[in-house]
Amino acid sequence: MKVNPKYLVPLTILVSALGYFVDIYDILLFSIVRQSSLASLGVSPEQSLDVGLSILNWQVGGLILGGILWGAIGDKKGRLSVLFFSILLYSLANFLNGYIVSVEQYKWCRFIAGIGLAGELGAGITIVSEIMSKQKRGYGTMIISSVGMLGAVVAAIVGLNLPWQTAYKIGGILGFLLLALRFGVAESGMYQHMKQQSRVPKGNFFYLFANRTRFIKYLKCILIGLPTYFIVGLLLTGAPELVKTVFNLEVQPTLVAKLVIVTYTAIAVADVGCSWLSQKLQSRRIPLLLFLGISLVGTLLILFFPITQMEQVYVIFSILGCSIGFWAVMMSNATEQFGTNIRAMATTTVPNFIRGLLIPMTFVFQGLKPGLGIQYSLAIVGIPVILMAIYAAYSSEETFNKDLDYVE
Repeated sequence: MKVNPKYLVPLTILVSALGYFVDIYDILLFSIVRQSSLASLGVSPEQSLDVGLSILNWQVGGLILGGILWGAIGDKKGRLSVLFFSILLYSLANFLNGYIVSVEQYKWCRFIAGIGLAGELGAGITIVSEIMSKQKRGYGTMIISSVGMLGAVVAAIVGLNLPWQTAYKIGGILGFLLLALRFGVAESGMYQHMKQQSRVPKGNFFYLFANRTRFIKYLKCILIGLPTYFIVGLLLTGAPELVKTVFNLEVQPTLVAKLVIVTYTAIAVADVGCSWLSQKLQSRRIPLLLFLGISLVGTLLILFFPITQMEQVYVIFSILGCSIGFWAVMMSNATEQFGTNIRAMATTTVPNFIRGLLIPMTFVFQGLKPGLGIQYSLAIVGIPVILMAIYAAYSSEETFNKDLDYVE
């Protein structure tokens, strides 16, 4: 399908934004339907959190593997190949997830879905960054991220009102519909130019570790985003148990879904604000530092503030949502740090390694929980993570006006 060149950038942003919308819908759906879906599979309420975190780790494992796979394909074969095949894979996996009858099947469906979900965001951000001017590319990333975050809100609404099996099938169908739009997107000229340079190493994951400077730069990109998955992976997923055992409040079955709506609506709004601030200040570092500081405050509030009613829980989770509304700026920062020959690899693996580090965070949390309880275990995991992120943002290279047309 040929597209008028003047519509190419808007269409590419639209496809990437809707792709991320479905991506977030599918990633967050498990946390929303965790209790109801596991109960229907015979898992007791006492085992629900531990079994749920185990399934979540399988999904995250798929995200890590998929990040490396799609990153290599994106740099060697093109960003569009990733957009097509990753969307196809996670759509199939999520549709089939609606038919599972055991925890083992649940794990495998989430693992395969994780592989597929790993590719879309990195490929979309990379191609949008390469086809837009350096002065305006932050706006493209802003639209992708803010629209994408609303996928969680839709997932929560669907999860509240429909059976969990139907919710997964809807995710699969949304992905299949998205594939039709993908055919109107063209490869970036920057990538086409790089592809013709036969001697340039392309899509080599280990090239990110080839020298100390590049490795440290890559590690900082990952550390900056780590608080997001502490907040949505541990605090949000474990909210029912936190509210019940620490605050002694009655927990409704709809709590996680309602918190997802509150948190991700705040993220979507804050993503626009953080990106706007980045554009006005012509800086990636300053907004990142500001929002990470709010993440630290929000985490201290939810863990140590004397909460006596559910309204306070919703308010603090809205603050936490706002505090991690820096995803678009973080992704722009990661994309702008690396040359065209490993840009898709870096941009695709960074968010998935951020998600992947939820696994060790989960293991540490589960190891500490029997002795320290949920409250202090979360504090020991989360506070150091946020402090490391603040240091990484502070010491990172400023990339706002960086020219991206170069190779490593």
